[in-house]
Amino acid sequence: MRAFPSDRIGGELRPHKRRRKPRPQRVFRRLSRWLGAVLASGLVLSLLLVAPLRWINPPTTAFMLQDNSGRAPVKYQWVAWEDIGPALPLAVVASEDQKFATHSGFDMKSIRASVEKYSAGAPLRGASTITQQVAKNLYLWPGKNLLRKGLEACFTVLIELTWSKKRILEMYLNIVELGPGVYGIGAASEIYFGKSPTALQDRDAALLAAVLPNPKQLLASDPSPYVRQRQNWILGHMQRLRREQWLKLLD
Repeated sequence: MRAFPSDRIGGELRPHKRRRKPRPQRVFRRLSRWLGAVLASGLVLSLLLVAPLRWINPPTTAFMLQDNSGRAPVKYQWVAWEDIGPALPLAVVASEDQKFATHSGFDMKSIRASVEKYSAGAPLRGASTITQQVAKNLYLWPGKNLLRKGLEACFTVLIELTWSKKRILEMYLNIVELGPGVYGIGAASEIYFGKSPTALQDRDAALLAAVLPNPKQLLASDPSPYVRQRQNWILGHMQRLRREQWLKLLD
């Protein structure tokens, strides 16, 4: 009979124990713990990136850092909520996300409609809410791959959990691109109209909101017939939102 290797310990011979090969269950548990630690660390890091911006105004954003418009440096000037005025908040909500005050970061009805149309052969259309656009502009990069959309969803949930709706809209108005290399209402109102944001009229605000689908191609400085058509459509919805006292929903 074959003897196990042994060592002399305390005057006695002790056999070596053979190392057992890890069972699949053990490997799975170790992998699960590792993945759990990675996900928990990612969540904590994401929360540290999101929560302070409830009170701190960002000096820049991921989109500004990746800007390739040829305008260097980009034009960006933060404007506090009380200095923005009522026109542009109504204009961007009318243009981009009329359910903003009531959804929790995602417009599920619009997402389902977009998926159904795409399944039927239509081009994939965006159904991003204002919160999703804030998440993308602040932290991520342009594109529509699954990784970016997954990260966008994670940041969207954290933003909705830690910021007020008014803060989300204030952030959006300050970081959204409104022309090549022009970010936020502070820079755009001065460059395109020579006015402060509080002096913007409804037509001014509607014109800025009309370029939001593609601010590098749709220009407030040289509006195309399509931009003018969108401007008039936005004006109509702004008047309805004003009659409904929409801004009071944010208080």
